[in-house]
Amino acid sequence: MKPSSKYFDSIRINPGGKKRKKREEETASQTCQWNGCDKPGTHKAPAGRDREGQYLHFCLDHVREYNKNYNYFSGLSDDEIAKFQKDAVVGNRPTWKMGTARVEDAAAAPIFSDLRSGSARSMRMRDPNWRPDAYVRPVRKLKPLEAKAMSTLGLKATATAEDIKTQYKALVKKHHPDANGGDRGSEERFREVVQAYQLLKTAGLC
Repeated sequence: MKPSSKYFDSIRINPGGKKRKKREEETASQTCQWNGCDKPGTHKAPAGRDREGQYLHFCLDHVREYNKNYNYFSGLSDDEIAKFQKDAVVGNRPTWKMGTARVEDAAAAPIFSDLRSGSARSMRMRDPNWRPDAYVRPVRKLKPLEAKAMSTLGLKATATAEDIKTQYKALVKKHHPDANGGDRGSEERFREVVQAYQLLKTAGLC
């Protein structure tokens, strides 16, 4: 097909361009809405609060003057402005305090802690047989010094933080020098227990 063909121009027509041209023609036909001005209203300006999506048409000089003095909160009290600013933080949507949502709202809400973006798991329901006590916490493998400290306290590697604290208190009470008349052996044992406990505490195990 030759560029000079009559069909070539018809193919190049952009429907969107027609609409844009029509809007430009309509805008050009608008007269400035500033009192006493008869220039073309080629520039749009927001009509104001509670009239979102509506516009006024001004010439260049008057749209500048309008924008300079435009105040979205005009007519509102200080309390109303403060409330609007507070609501804007949450997108002007209703919110509830923690634990006060209605039961039906809570039941309909997804379990976000169980969701993973892009995974099949996010599309499945929670297992109805799931129980909190069914979860088994993985046991961290102890480092050599931590294992030795556990052994010093007479505990297994699976001992909990509460087990460590309870055993520590019992051993301190048993081997404290004041309870053993200053016995050197008991004093040495007391020191080992304290050092072992401090190591486990530093490691975050108790």
